[in-house]
Amino acid sequence: MAVVRSLSKKPAKTSALATPTDLDSAKAQKVADAINRVLADSFVLYLKTKNFHWHVSGKHFRDYHLLLDEQADTIQATIDPLAERVRKIGCRTVHSYGEILKLTGLKENNEPYVSPEAMFAELIADNKAAIKTMREAHEICDEAEDIATASLLEEYVDEAEKRLWFLFETNQNRQDSAT
Repeated sequence: MAVVRSLSKKPAKTSALATPTDLDSAKAQKVADAINRVLADSFVLYLKTKNFHWHVSGKHFRDYHLLLDEQADTIQATIDPLAERVRKIGCRTVHSYGEILKLTGLKENNEPYVSPEAMFAELIADNKAAIKTMREAHEICDEAEDIATASLLEEYVDEAEKRLWFLFETNQNRQDSAT
C-alpha cells in the first residue's frame, strides 16, 4: 500500500483514502483543517446541548427540554455532511474524542447541576463561538474555491444563528425559580 506524504504534522494518508479532487491539495488540506475545527466544535456543542437537555429542571422544564432536544438534533445533523465534505476533497476527518478536544475552542461542562439560566448563557456563548469558527472556515473555503463546502457552511451558520436567537430570547427577563 503506497503512502502519500502530507506537509502537515498529521499522520500520512494512505492512497486508499486519497479521494481525487480538482482542488489544489494544499488548499484542500487547509479547508479540511478548518472543517475539522468546525466538526470538533459541533461534537462538543452537540454533547453539551444534549447534556443540558437531559439535566434541565424547573418550572419551564418541558419547553426547555424540547428546545434543547431540537437544537441538539440540528447540530448533530451537520456533523456527517461536513465530515463527508472533508473526505470528498481527499482529506482525513476528526477520528477520536482526543482529537476533537484538542481542536475545539469550546469547553466541556462537567458540573453536577447547572441552572437553566446558566445553561442558556453558556450555550449562547458556545453558539457564538461556533458561528465564528464557521465564518473563518468559510473564508478558507472561498480562498480555496471550494464552493460546495462554503455552501454547507452558509446553511449551518443560518441554523446556528437561529439557535442563538432562540436561546437569547428564552433567557430574557426570566426568573430562575423552580416554583
